[in-house]
This record gives sequence, C-alpha cells and structure tokens, in this order.
Amino acid sequence: MKGSDRLTESNFDPRKYFTEAELIDLTQELIRIPSHKDAPGFEKNVAEYIHGYLLQQGIHSELHPVVDGRPNVVAKIEGKGSGKSLMFNGHTDTVLPYNMTIDPFAATISDGRIYGRGSVDMKGSLAAFMISMVAMKRSGYIPEGDVIFTAVIGEEGKSEGTEYIVKSEITADGAIVGEPSDYEYAIGHRGLEWFDVTFYGKASHSGRPENGVNAIEHAMTFISRVKEELYPVLREKYDEYMGGSVMNFGTITGGTEQSTVADKCILRIDRRYIPGEDKDTVMAEYQEIIDKLKEEDPKFNAKIEITPESLLELYHPPLITSFNESIVTSVREGIKDVIGYEPNITRGIGWSDAALLKTYANIPTVVFGPGDLSLAHTEEEHVKVEDLVNAVDIYSRITQNFTSLPKEDELQ
Repeated sequence: MKGSDRLTESNFDPRKYFTEAELIDLTQELIRIPSHKDAPGFEKNVAEYIHGYLLQQGIHSELHPVVDGRPNVVAKIEGKGSGKSLMFNGHTDTVLPYNMTIDPFAATISDGRIYGRGSVDMKGSLAAFMISMVAMKRSGYIPEGDVIFTAVIGEEGKSEGTEYIVKSEITADGAIVGEPSDYEYAIGHRGLEWFDVTFYGKASHSGRPENGVNAIEHAMTFISRVKEELYPVLREKYDEYMGGSVMNFGTITGGTEQSTVADKCILRIDRRYIPGEDKDTVMAEYQEIIDKLKEEDPKFNAKIEITPESLLELYHPPLITSFNESIVTSVREGIKDVIGYEPNITRGIGWSDAALLKTYANIPTVVFGPGDLSLAHTEEEHVKVEDLVNAVDIYSRITQNFTSLPKEDELQ
C-alpha cells in the first residue's frame, strides 16, 4: 500500500480555532524580542517568551539549557501512541540587524506584510508552528502520534540547539524544519563547511620588500590557482535535489599596515557540497593545491582548517531524504491541499538543521516554511500574513496526515 493511500481526511479545520489577528500578534511579539548574537542573553528572552506562551495555552513545554544559559524550547502534544510522531523544528536566533533600512524590531505591518529582523527567517515559521499546535489543543483533537516542537538556538552559527536535540533522547518518526520555502519543499540540500586558509610570510619594511615574504601575495596566488584548477571540477558536480557543488571566497584579512610587508593573511571560504563529497574530501581539494604551491615555491607557507566558530562538534553534511518517505508524502499533500496544485521541490535552499536531524538522528526530514527565502537576512526582511495563515493550515494538515500513519510503517 502506498503512503498516499493511507492519508486521512482532516479531523479538524485549524482556521476555526485561531484568528489571523492572534497569529499576527504572536509573530510581532517574537520579532520585537532581539535574538541575535549581540543581544543580551542572545536567544534566552525569546525562548522564555515562547515557553510561557505555550504554557498559557495548555501545551506542555520545557526549557532545556544548552550553552551559556541559552535554552531550547521543547514542547509536546501527546498523541494516542498508535501513530507516527512528528517534530516541528525552528531556530530562535537571527542574523545581525545592523544592515537594515527599517526598524528591525518594530514589527511594522504594511500591505499585508510584517517587517523586521527574523520575520521570514524564521520567527514567522515559529509562530505558525505554535499556532498550529494551539489550534489542535483548542479543537480537542488528539493525534495518533506525538507532536513535538523544538525551538532551537544557534542555527545561524554552530547549530548548538539542534546538535543538542540529536544527541538527546528527543526523537520522532519524521520532522519539518520551517525555513522559508515559498510553497515549495526541500528533501535535499547541500552540505556546508567553512574553512580558514592561513598564509604565513615574513615582515619587512615596504622600502625593502625583497627582504620579506608577502602573505597577501601568497593568498592571491592560491585564489588564482583555485579558480584555475578547482572551479572546473566543481562545475562538473551536480545532484538532482540540491544542485551543483559550489564555493565562495568570503573574507580576506592580512597585514598590519601599508608600510610593512604582510607576514600573515587569512582567507575564509564557504564550501557547499553534495553527496559523494564530505568534509575531508573537500578539504583535501584545497590541501592538494597548497601542497603543489609549496613544491613550486619553497617560501610558500599555508595551512587549512575548519573555521573555529562554525561548529560545535558535528559537521554539516547534506540533507538527503528519500522522495518515498511518508513525511515527504504528507508534506507534499498538505501543501497541495491548500494551494490547489502540485508543489515543486526546491533545490535552492541553503544549509539547515534538517541535515543534522536526518544524518545524526536518522529522522526523515523535509524543509518547508512560510515566506520567500530570498528575503532572509535582507535590509527590509518581511513575511506575508497570508503565507503565515496558510502555513498554519498546511502544518495542521501535515500533522493529521502523518501522525495517522501506523508507528510501524507497513509500506511495501
């Protein structure tokens, strides 16, 4: 029997159990609480707000301290025990607000859109997850399986929050990560590692540059060689569900002053990779170029390492969830029921915590959330109210479909 044959009709209509106004209010309140890395307590204040809100709605919720007093929120609606369990996962941190041309925390509404830092990435998704659980609670509907909500810290950095989840006893039969996907969904995305390449030279007075070794020039040589030798290799790598293997030179810093030959330079690289590659193989590509340059020039001296602040312990592999997983069927059908046509699989999603859930906790995971990903991190970040309302409906339909499936999957 195919998974789609076992999807059930909705047992409750979520739109009868919440109002658009309270969804807007909740989203605004989450946006108004700064939760970027420079904010006092980082995500602590918004986590406490989420926790308190869920408790007020009669939903079991706990705060789980993860690191430096920064907690995850773990909430649950307990099911009957006969169906599959579903996890909602979303991050409470945002990127910095300093580039914004609007008040990042005013949560202003204009033309049916809510503006502010985190509105689309991803406090809108958090609000939609929460309201879908609230609607379920108010309706009296009891799912066949548990519904677990994990609001996690640190996704924009080391992913400490979801790393905590996958190392804990918290688990589920399927998961949804609420990154914005504009009515599409992702079952795969590229892996991500950040690398530091440090070049070492020898300082000297700029009037006698021949007495020194310029580390910045060595970085330039390395960049040129990567473009010449590695770029063509990357262009040949492609995956059906995540696109090509790509890289970016993100930042370069070096030297001490204009009148001194630079004795050190650091180049930071963002590397997005696909199945068949991993952290070690992609690092080896750069190491091979470094080794060649050392052979050609005895004065060339460089080393490559993982950017220290990019991870806690777990690396950032690709997301690979089979199209045949029942969570994929439930997500696809849930979106289709609301928008009225077959949703596309997106291949343009960035790295997300979904990869940690699938790789390290073996939870089949799909990325779906309200809003347009291209608006994330932007100067006028915003999310449409209509998208938030529809997301609550979609999440509720997915919940009812997926948790109605037997815990012991009998798909053949």
